[in-house]
Amino acid sequence: MAANTSQESSEEVTANLSVAQQALAGSQMLFVAFGALVLMPLITGLDPNVALFTAGIGTLLFHLVTKGQVPIFLASSFAFIAPIAYGIQTWGIPGTMSGLFCAGLVYMLMSYAVKLRGADFIHRLLPPVVVGPVIMVIGLGLAPVAVNMALGKAGDGSFVLIEQNTAMIISFSSLISTLVVATKAKGVFKLVPILAGVVVGYILSLIFGVIDFSPVSSAAWLSVPNFVAPEWNWQAILFMIPVAIAPAVEHVGDILAISNVTGKDFLKKPGLHRTLFGDGLATSAASLFGGPPNTTYSEVTGAVMLTRNFNPKIMIWAAVIAVLLAFVGKFGAVLQTIPSAVMGGIMILLFGTIASVGLNTLVRHRVDLSNARNLCIVSVVLVFGIGGMAFNFGDFSLQGVSLCAIVAILLNMFLPRMKH
Repeated sequence: MAANTSQESSEEVTANLSVAQQALAGSQMLFVAFGALVLMPLITGLDPNVALFTAGIGTLLFHLVTKGQVPIFLASSFAFIAPIAYGIQTWGIPGTMSGLFCAGLVYMLMSYAVKLRGADFIHRLLPPVVVGPVIMVIGLGLAPVAVNMALGKAGDGSFVLIEQNTAMIISFSSLISTLVVATKAKGVFKLVPILAGVVVGYILSLIFGVIDFSPVSSAAWLSVPNFVAPEWNWQAILFMIPVAIAPAVEHVGDILAISNVTGKDFLKKPGLHRTLFGDGLATSAASLFGGPPNTTYSEVTGAVMLTRNFNPKIMIWAAVIAVLLAFVGKFGAVLQTIPSAVMGGIMILLFGTIASVGLNTLVRHRVDLSNARNLCIVSVVLVFGIGGMAFNFGDFSLQGVSLCAIVAILLNMFLPRMKH
C-alpha cells in the first residue's frame, strides 16, 4: 500500500512539471542514451547525426502509436550491429536499409499475431532455448572486431590505424573507465558508463595526438544529415528478416521492466501489440532515412527508475532534442573523430555483455542443458554462429545471426520433446 502511495505521489510530481522542467528532464534522458545511441552507427559506418534524427523520429512515432502512455525512448539497436556491418560491406547502405525496413515489418506482423493470439504466442514460438543462444551469437560473433579495434586495427584486422602499444593504452583505459563507472558510480552517473569510457579514451587520444580534426573544421555548423534512401535488394531482405527475432523478444522484456518500474501494466494498456507495432514502425521509418534500427533502451528505463520521472512527455522532449541535434553538422563531425581504439575498448565489454544477456536468458529460465534436446539446440546454434557457418544459394549466402535464428527455430519445432 505504501509503495502504491509513493508511486502515485511521484507520478503527481512529474505530471506537474513545467515545460522547461520537462525539456531539462528530457535532455537528461537523451544524455543517458547518448553513448550507446551514437556508438552503434560509429561501429557500423552509419552517420551518427542520422542515428540521432531517426532515434528522435522513431521515439515520436512510438508515442503516437501507444498514445503517449509509455515512458520509453527508442534508439540504435546493438542486436543489428553484425548484420548491418556485413550488409553494408556486401550490398552497401541503400541495400541494407531495404532489409532493415522489412525487419521492421516483421515486428508489425508479430504485433498483429500478438493481438490475435495473445502475448504467449511469442514465448511459444521463441522460447528461451531459442532466444538465449541466438543472443549469445550476436555478442560472441563480434568479439574479433572488438579485439582488432582495441589493438589499433580496422575491425576486420586488414590494416593498422594506430600503433599497437598506443592503441592498447587508449582502449584499455576506455574499458577500465567504463568498468569502474558501471560498478562503482552512484546515482545518474551509474547510467552513463559508455559515455565515461568515451570521454577518458578521447582525452588520452588527444594527448597521444591520434585525432584528426580536419572533418570538424570543414563541417558546417548547421547542415542536413547524410540521409540515405533504401534500395530494393531481396538478398539483403532475406538476410535481415530473421535478425528481428532477438530484439522482438528483448522488447517484451523491456516493456515488462518499465511496467514494473512505473507500477502500470503496459502489456495490457496500451497493449503489447501497440508497443511492438510502434517499435517496428520506428525501425522501418529509420531505414527510410539511412538510420539504424530502433529498440527500447533499458538504460533509459533505469534512469526513469532512478529519477522517478514517469511522465511520457519527458521522452517526447528527449526525442525532439535528438532531432534538433541531428542538424548540428560540427556535432556529428566531432563524433566521427573518436578513434577506433576508444570504441574497441568499450566494445570488448559491450559485446561480452550481449553474450552474457543470452547466457542469463538460459539461466534465468532454468533451461536444463542436461536435457539432450536443449543441449542439441544450444550447441548447434553456438558453433554455427561462432564458427561462421554459411549456406550458399547461388549469389545469396545465409550466415551469422540470421542463419542461427532460423536453425534454432527449426530445431525447436522438429526435435522431439523429451518425456519426463
